[in-house]
Amino acid sequence: MKQSWWARLVQLGLLAVWTCIWLVQGCGPGPGYGIRSRPRKLTAMHYKQFFPNFSENNLGASGRAEGKITRNSERFNELVCNYNPDIVFKDEENTNADRFMTKRCKDSLNRLAIAVMNQWPGVHLRVTEAWDEDGHHPASSLHYEGRAVDITTDDRETEKYGLLAQLAVEAGFDWVHYESKYHIHCSVKADHSVAVEKGGCFPGWARVTVAGGLQKSLSSLAPGDRVMALSGTGQVVFSQVLLFLHRDQESWSTFLSLETEEGHRLALTPHHLVFLAPHCRLDSSEYQAQFASRAKPGECVLIHTAQGQVRPSRIISVSVEESVGVYAPLTEAGTVFVDGVLASSYALVEDHRLAHWAFVPVRLLSSFNQLLWGDMSRQQTTDSETACTETPFHCSTLTTTDKAGVYVNNGTLNKQDNLSEALRMEMEEQQTSDVHWYARLLYSFGCIFLDSSSFYP
Repeated sequence: MKQSWWARLVQLGLLAVWTCIWLVQGCGPGPGYGIRSRPRKLTAMHYKQFFPNFSENNLGASGRAEGKITRNSERFNELVCNYNPDIVFKDEENTNADRFMTKRCKDSLNRLAIAVMNQWPGVHLRVTEAWDEDGHHPASSLHYEGRAVDITTDDRETEKYGLLAQLAVEAGFDWVHYESKYHIHCSVKADHSVAVEKGGCFPGWARVTVAGGLQKSLSSLAPGDRVMALSGTGQVVFSQVLLFLHRDQESWSTFLSLETEEGHRLALTPHHLVFLAPHCRLDSSEYQAQFASRAKPGECVLIHTAQGQVRPSRIISVSVEESVGVYAPLTEAGTVFVDGVLASSYALVEDHRLAHWAFVPVRLLSSFNQLLWGDMSRQQTTDSETACTETPFHCSTLTTTDKAGVYVNNGTLNKQDNLSEALRMEMEEQQTSDVHWYARLLYSFGCIFLDSSSFYP
């Protein structure tokens, strides 16, 4: 059956509107295609103002202090030395202490140095204090961890400092304070907590089962694919991948590897949610979504076996490994079987239900897009999550695929249930090599409205 005439009409209408918007952007007033964007006017910060507008040690700013770093401590290796010739380091101690800082602090400082030279030609950024090894600050100061710097311009013209503070915000510092009439205080999150902003992920080589019973690596997965998951009612389903909360094929990350007694191995970041239970029982309600960092040998996870059964399996080892590529697919069900082990689509907040509720707008938008653009021909199954069987914890994967993209399931021919090409292209264009904008938005709101203990420590 072909699409109805009104669906075609809606598609053509939306295409016309998009074309008009593109033309307006290209030739209308304001920045557009072929026109150099106008520099955004910066507003100088006021004396004693800080940004964001809560305390430095708040999770939404630079986060909690983690302890003093000394030259003899193991954590001293976490600091890097900044030899940027475009930055003037005061170094009144003559120990190069002001050049030591975390990598995130160094990167933000180097960006700020470029911004200062662009804003005031001939003027350089000046660092008066960075890592402190002499105890000149309060006990909770981030200077002791190389996560904070005090800055001025090298001409020491104090009337520039308000704008310098705003430039520091633009350069990526996580907290900026116009602290004194004689300097600006800036700080950053701990390097290892930067991954928390990006959410939990799986490595690119991890595999999922797609509709039709085939295996597919996460690095080759695309929005619109349907992957094996577990519904809220305990049924094995093929759930649509709506988008990637994080997708970066080049980033190296630290993963926890959970190996089960049946030989399954799940690799995921420590702050991703996995379903755990102290006892290996079949009742899925006993499995609670917890941070992967809480997983211990002896606890149980749910696995999908080659015989199509879902059953508990005991963790026999937890190890740490480094791997390249980070991928976090968001499914309609909010769960996914990765390398045969059930995991959540969510991370950062140890509340799977809350996270699933927060992504309701994304699921509604996806449903609306399918209504407008999806293939309206009759399918054998029309549910958004195609249940393999009505019996919980059982799914048959005895299927074969032909070259035309049609698969045979239990002797019945069915078209592969994919998104239309238009929707697939639209959703893929929204993906970047970084964190999805909606995930960033939720993280920002969470930092404001949720207690810091709700987040990954």
